[in-house]
Amino acid sequence: MNTNKTYAGIPEEFGNLSTSKVVIIPVPYDGTSTWQKGADKGPQAFLDASENMELYDIETDSEVYKEGVYLADAITENSSPEAMVEEVHQITKKYINRNKFVTVFGGEHSVSIGTIRAFNECFSSLTVLHIDAHADLRKEYDGSKCNHACAVYEANQNTNLVQVGIRSMDISEKREMNLDKVFFAHDMAVNEDWMDDVVDQLTENVFITFDLDALDPSIMPSTGTPEPGGLFYYETLEFLKLVFKQKNVVGFDMVELCPNESEKSSDFLAAKLFYKMLSYKFASNDDSYDIGDDATDVNPFSKLSKFKGDDNDDF
Repeated sequence: MNTNKTYAGIPEEFGNLSTSKVVIIPVPYDGTSTWQKGADKGPQAFLDASENMELYDIETDSEVYKEGVYLADAITENSSPEAMVEEVHQITKKYINRNKFVTVFGGEHSVSIGTIRAFNECFSSLTVLHIDAHADLRKEYDGSKCNHACAVYEANQNTNLVQVGIRSMDISEKREMNLDKVFFAHDMAVNEDWMDDVVDQLTENVFITFDLDALDPSIMPSTGTPEPGGLFYYETLEFLKLVFKQKNVVGFDMVELCPNESEKSSDFLAAKLFYKMLSYKFASNDDSYDIGDDATDVNPFSKLSKFKGDDNDDF
């Protein structure tokens, strides 16, 4: 269970489920990581850091928490990777079907298997935008299809998977890749148009799965498998802002914060980046935020009710 009463210490009036537009689901799971353990402590470190943020975002001139942010009970199922994934799947889908903008904070990347499954069942023509240092395309690893090394294998089969920042993989994963939709870090470093090239590969509905090891370890050392050559803060914001502006981001998750007691800046970066993504989601549909000539008054939730199928009465 969460020890935090509300997300980021916001007043309780902005943290009620019935009136909140945003839901955050913590998943403190670290059952399949293979190097540095500790991602199960990531959600609490993220929440603690969030309480120390200023809640006014200068760039977007907004206070997105006033849209309402409900902090759900943590998902603590850990009897098996498969059981955890199914629990994440069901609970995520429950909140999507309540017309909430659903976000998840892990935990290691295997939690995203359940998150992506839920969003793909609820939104048509879904793109999964996978921002990560690692390809995560193994069909099975250590005897499980729900391992962190398999985080987007299912998404690759069932959605439009676009991968950004990749710089570590096994040769077997290359056989699974759609290379037209994989943006390797070494290519991005010399292609000034990579952001536009990524956006060109996205469908209208986009779910973002953000593994924090996509960021360079010089700014994000507290992750289980840091890889040199990653994204930096302002280029990451520029890219995310472009995606939120041009596409309908239907939700996102953030994973692989592995907190270190002597290094709190990573916790705070994760908290700030998460809040930035929320700010972009709502400000991108707000006249007070300059997003160019094509700005509209579209409510950010006008598209959230366009679910696939008629199987949404289970909850």
